[in-house]
Amino acid sequence: MEKKQMIGRTVIYGLLLLGAITMLLPFIWMVLSSLKTQREIIAMPPKIFPANPQWGNYQKAFEMAPFARFFFNSLIVTVFGVLLQVFLTILMAFTFSRLHFPGRDVIFSLLIGLMMVPYEMLIITNYSTISQLNLIDTYLGIFLPSSASVYYAYILRNFFLGIPDSLYYSAKLDGASDWKYLWRIMIVLAKPALITIVLLNTIGLWNTFLWPLIVTNVESMRTVQVGLNAFTNESGTRYDLLMAATTVVLLPMLVLFIFERKFIVTAVSSGGTKG
Repeated sequence: MEKKQMIGRTVIYGLLLLGAITMLLPFIWMVLSSLKTQREIIAMPPKIFPANPQWGNYQKAFEMAPFARFFFNSLIVTVFGVLLQVFLTILMAFTFSRLHFPGRDVIFSLLIGLMMVPYEMLIITNYSTISQLNLIDTYLGIFLPSSASVYYAYILRNFFLGIPDSLYYSAKLDGASDWKYLWRIMIVLAKPALITIVLLNTIGLWNTFLWPLIVTNVESMRTVQVGLNAFTNESGTRYDLLMAATTVVLLPMLVLFIFERKFIVTAVSSGGTKG
């Protein structure tokens, strides 16, 4: 029996290792390509390692496009977008987990159904709304359409449902309002879920491309992802510089995920089983 378990465990670990290597290969190739010359990148057969690492590619990439401005724009959009979405998510999750009103579960089920609607179908409507509000080429216009997320509300709602009702009734007996109970008790207990929402939302806003491309017309309002697209057009076939710029753009989110991945795994798995 132990031999069978050992064989099964070895097979599972082997498959996991193979999957990890497969996922890491594109990133490793990107980093290595950022240190190659243009000739080495397009050489056939492909060369894995650069003959002489070209560290100057990073400096040249930042000289060819205003990436400092792109980073600043992405930082503003990400920080304020995350704050607004987390605030709205908390209110939505509390409403559908603790407040009792007719049709609560039906309404939430309909909201869950909206997750089946492709994002591309909403682009025209969102653009029309943002345009009428004169928010084109503004930070608010970039992150406002993504300020509400049913998926994140679903995760947090399941955490809230896992909190005993006795705490709520005890707080009400002590004279605590719903607002006070939410921020002093439920938010503290749901810290893992909130950290997960912040991390996932941060990664999502930092990596978003299509919407910022649509609502930004001037270079000074581009985010890093849109900046990479413009960099590709402006630099032609300089894949060495493109790989250098892409590596720098991905590095902050990679570091964030490495250090905080345990919160994502814990909260998502727990959020799918509670309630």
